[in-house]
Amino acid sequence: MKAESSTLTPFTKRVLTIINQIPIGHVMAYGQVAAAAGNPRAARQVARILHSMSDKYQLPWHRVLNKTGKISLRGEAATRQRRLLEQEGIVINEQNQVKMAAYQYIPKENAFDLGEYI
Repeated sequence: MKAESSTLTPFTKRVLTIINQIPIGHVMAYGQVAAAAGNPRAARQVARILHSMSDKYQLPWHRVLNKTGKISLRGEAATRQRRLLEQEGIVINEQNQVKMAAYQYIPKENAFDLGEYI
């Protein structure tokens, strides 16, 4: 895996690490992940990373929501995300929204161990 991960950008490596560090029962917003990874304007890039790399890197993709705490996915994917979050004890309202103030994970600055992604 190290040989493959050497082709990842530093930003992508940080995003992978941050998402993997979101604890069970907590969530982050796409933009929050992007900011913590060093580029606060890269929320869409975080979404692309999740879409293309969640399976390969076994990311807890379901713990990333939009900035208002809503599930951004549609159809079966949204149903699956909701189910996974609820299994972790996260309460979701009828509009598929989580109270970010109650469940948001706020990582400590510079606390990321890039470990296996470097």
